[in-house]
Amino acid sequence: MIEVRELHEMPELEGVYTLFDDIWDFGSSDPPITMELMRALSHAGGYVAGAFDGGRLVGGSVGFLAAGNALHSHVTGSVAGRGIGFELKQHQRRWALERGLTRITWTYDPLVRRNAHFNLAKLGARPVEYLPYFYGVMEDAINQGDESDRLLASWPLTAPHVEALARREPGDTPAPEGAVMALADEGGRPAPGPVDAPVVLVAVPPDIEALRRADKGAGKAWRHAVRDVLGGLMAEGRKVTGFAAKSYYVVESM
Repeated sequence: MIEVRELHEMPELEGVYTLFDDIWDFGSSDPPITMELMRALSHAGGYVAGAFDGGRLVGGSVGFLAAGNALHSHVTGSVAGRGIGFELKQHQRRWALERGLTRITWTYDPLVRRNAHFNLAKLGARPVEYLPYFYGVMEDAINQGDESDRLLASWPLTAPHVEALARREPGDTPAPEGAVMALADEGGRPAPGPVDAPVVLVAVPPDIEALRRADKGAGKAWRHAVRDVLGGLMAEGRKVTGFAAKSYYVVESM
């Protein structure tokens, strides 16, 4: 059984730092969080938590208070599998609600399909802003050589669909009937289509991290295509309302 709890002491925070380094392999680059900053955030009432499996640290999350009665989840990482990420997020949700907060926000790479599915279909968060090249140059093993575009996700903690997903009710949906492919995957390459329909779908590659290693040109093509299509649609005021079939952003005119 996974246990999630707040962390305060330096040995625990060192464990979180080591776990994050195992996930991202910072190398000579700057880490997203330091032990000292985690200590300061924890002491000041921020969110620093760890997930444990039989006493072994298997996940961690760090966040800070943000404008608009929100918690901003700055960095979250976990060992793959076993629903650890879901348990961390639900602990984070309960923590925020206990303090009268109504939203949690975070950024994620729009090209990482599994994260899009987790954030939108499993948790019920919704992208609210496309942020090109948000973190500038990143040198960790996962992001090295790519441009750091991000989506800002907003998680409305008391929305009915979020509460249903917290009860583990199914959230994945098929692509809406009549939706038009604004960006398709054709032979591993992005293929733009019409964007003027009321509901459009924006594809992302199955595994952008593997694609970047195998074909940097294809990875860059996807980065720019998603930026142009998804980012362009969001800039026009269209809303991302879901992630369908574990493959496509659903974008609607509202």
